[in-house]
Amino acid sequence: MNLAKLIRDVPDFPVKGVLFKDITTMIKDPDAFQEAIDGLVDRYIDQDIDLVAAIESRGFIFGAPLAYELEAGFVP
Repeated sequence: MNLAKLIRDVPDFPVKGVLFKDITTMIKDPDAFQEAIDGLVDRYIDQDIDLVAAIESRGFIFGAPLAYELEAGFVP
């Protein structure tokens, strides 16, 4: 699945010249969201990770399930 195709571009938001990437169009699709999380898990599963730290709202969306799957703590 091409996850990038599911992310909507919003030109000139919040100001002219900025291209905002709207991930809600991807994460509303259960299969796409699961594939995104699974991809992150596959990348880090063999590492000895104790904590996953995530920054702000988008990070929380991906960081919490990643920490859960890695059996690690989560730091918002």
